[in-house]
Amino acid sequence: MTQLEYAKKDQISNQMVIVSEDERVDVQVLKEDIKSGTVVIPANINHKSLHPKGIGKGLTTKVNVNLGTSKDREDFDLELRKLDISIKYGADAVMDLSTGDNLNSIRKIIIDKSTIPVGTVPIYQAAVKSVKDYGFIGKMSRALLFEVIEEQCEEGVDFITVHCGVNQSSVERLKNQKRLTNVVSRGGSFLVEWMIYNNKENPLYEYYDDLLKIVKKNDVTLSLGDGMRPGCLADATDRSQIHELITLGELTKRAWESGVQVMIEGPGHVPIDQIEMNIKLEKSLCNGAPFYVLGPLVTDIAPGYDHITSAIGGAIAAWHGADFLCYVTPAEHLRLPDENDVKEGLIASKIAAHSGDIGKRIKGAKDKDNMMANFRRDFDWENQINISLDPHKAREYRDSISLNDKEVCSMCGEYCAVKKVKKFFSE
Repeated sequence: MTQLEYAKKDQISNQMVIVSEDERVDVQVLKEDIKSGTVVIPANINHKSLHPKGIGKGLTTKVNVNLGTSKDREDFDLELRKLDISIKYGADAVMDLSTGDNLNSIRKIIIDKSTIPVGTVPIYQAAVKSVKDYGFIGKMSRALLFEVIEEQCEEGVDFITVHCGVNQSSVERLKNQKRLTNVVSRGGSFLVEWMIYNNKENPLYEYYDDLLKIVKKNDVTLSLGDGMRPGCLADATDRSQIHELITLGELTKRAWESGVQVMIEGPGHVPIDQIEMNIKLEKSLCNGAPFYVLGPLVTDIAPGYDHITSAIGGAIAAWHGADFLCYVTPAEHLRLPDENDVKEGLIASKIAAHSGDIGKRIKGAKDKDNMMANFRRDFDWENQINISLDPHKAREYRDSISLNDKEVCSMCGEYCAVKKVKKFFSE
């Protein structure tokens, strides 16, 4: 059975027990939230090394890291080092977005090594194969696309992004909208190209029931992709985006009726004053299904610093109810990220997720902050470093200075406010 089917039968799965203990929530409450569709546990029955994670209502905001090769850079060892970094610094999931060669090999290695949920976008592999065999994505067959989906589900992928809301109607609205950046979703663009060339409906939308049967067999969670997400602030919250979101809400109900877990993917690039509205729209139109957002980036003019622009948007999104943040690295819009980019992007998103959790009063969210305050008051530098999100970097900074008074730092030195007031009150 899927996690949703367990919940509907009022049964507690092993995965629910683990998540309830990790999150410090009552397992019966967790079960009811899974039953309602407001929480998912992406846990493919074939992913043997998995420590399950819960995503959704009342749980800590999760962070995803994107990995994967491209034709310009195929280095399996590099991607595996990125996976190690992701797990070390607290990623809650990874997605393999590879588009180079040997896609099956890199994906299988990542699944075997990963203790956290693994996601994919199956149409990438179908598109790569179609280009290789026919020279054109438009010649991709429906059979090939569904074969790839089934193969990845059998291998142990925990969640898949499928752009089921990109249909003939949404493409027509896109034409009429006259966006600045049109379609920036890679998977969404593949489907638009296929639909226009073949003059047919998106097979993921037309044959959605077949898709549900495939993913249900191994309890693969659907991440309903936002193929019409905005690629710049000017395109945010337009008719194309909202039309797709309405469709995803309808598809969510059909998945729930089939016993399939669902989360919804969201934007993208959003002005800071529109973030709360976007969260509320998704929660309303998709009946509270967990919301997975890319950033969102709150400005378009910071290439090289987009881990910061996305962390600003991510913190606000998490505060207002986003459940899952896809990290953005400093390399976004520029190149494939390296190991340091992955670490910087992940830490930035972890800060955003944690800040959001404090804002929405998640149980225990402030515990470490209170501990840090005590350690700072007591000049306990070792524990300050150890409790931080990046102890290695904190230690590097601390060790880079020479001090006469080891209790203080070099910012204030002998004029340290905490030390002065502490001494005053102790007299």
